[in-house]
Amino acid sequence: MTRYGFHASHEQISPGRLLEDVQHAERAGFAMAMCSDHFSPWSARQGHSGYTWAWLGAALATTDLTFGCVSAPGQRYHPAVAAQKIATLSQMFEGRFWVALGSGEASNEHITGEGWPRKELRDQRLDECVDVIRRLLHGEEVSHDGLVTVDRARLWDLPEQQPKLIAPVVSVESAARVAAWADGLITIVQPEKTLRDVVDAYRGAGGRGDLSLQVHLSWAETEQAAEDIAVDQWRSNVIGPPLAWDTETAEAFDTIGELVTVDAVREAVQVSSDLGEHRERLEHLASLGFDDLYLHHVGQEQSDFIDAFGSEVLPRVGSTAAGTASASTTTSATA
Repeated sequence: MTRYGFHASHEQISPGRLLEDVQHAERAGFAMAMCSDHFSPWSARQGHSGYTWAWLGAALATTDLTFGCVSAPGQRYHPAVAAQKIATLSQMFEGRFWVALGSGEASNEHITGEGWPRKELRDQRLDECVDVIRRLLHGEEVSHDGLVTVDRARLWDLPEQQPKLIAPVVSVESAARVAAWADGLITIVQPEKTLRDVVDAYRGAGGRGDLSLQVHLSWAETEQAAEDIAVDQWRSNVIGPPLAWDTETAEAFDTIGELVTVDAVREAVQVSSDLGEHRERLEHLASLGFDDLYLHHVGQEQSDFIDAFGSEVLPRVGSTAAGTASASTTTSATA
């Protein structure tokens, strides 16, 4: 049975309010949650970017949900420090935390002042980081010289249960590449053929674990209101690579977003005021073979969405009870 989770968007909502939202989502029947990990929002209109890892501690402590996080080691986060954060949350909340490790975007990583590597180097750096993180989580002392440098790192507090290291991917090529290390795959809604090709590439390369899908959607009482929310909040997010990878500031994303059409937003965001239509679309996506669907209402006000989907959508699409799900992650730290 497909499980349905809540996506917590740190770029759009302040940390305190987002904590209330995810608690509300649990009460409404969402089975699990995931979140982004940004230093900068995609747009000045979004206007937030709290520190994900502090928030995760509070969210895990005040709910019974399983949580995941899409994050990018290698530049903003040294892989040994990333491993320490992952291990600490996993030790405190055994079996309830996973992380999706991607190659990142310049909008979050340029703050270090280092040059932004070209894509093939970012992919190579990610592979090195995943190896370092996994070895540290297994209790090894790790030294490494490559695109990242590690000197005799060791984690002193480890979870009994290894957290899953998930791959967030969009392209077929990335899906095949990450199959060598990933414990599962998360992607975003794309044309159906592309989704099938991504899944086939991952499985064909030996990819294991669950398949997860992040669904960007917009719901409101009227069709126009749902469309207005999507256009206002998400038009800067639909530009795709390489611009999405390489653009550095929220202001630049806003400038690009002015050229994005309503039709382009509707291709990326499931927009409807009809809850029945949302149910049908989610059931179809689930039928493509995804174990977990994470629902992201792209508006900044989440309460009405949570109540409406909790009462009219989740009970009719077979969502499981809170706290029972495990991850297989736009996933915002792209692999």
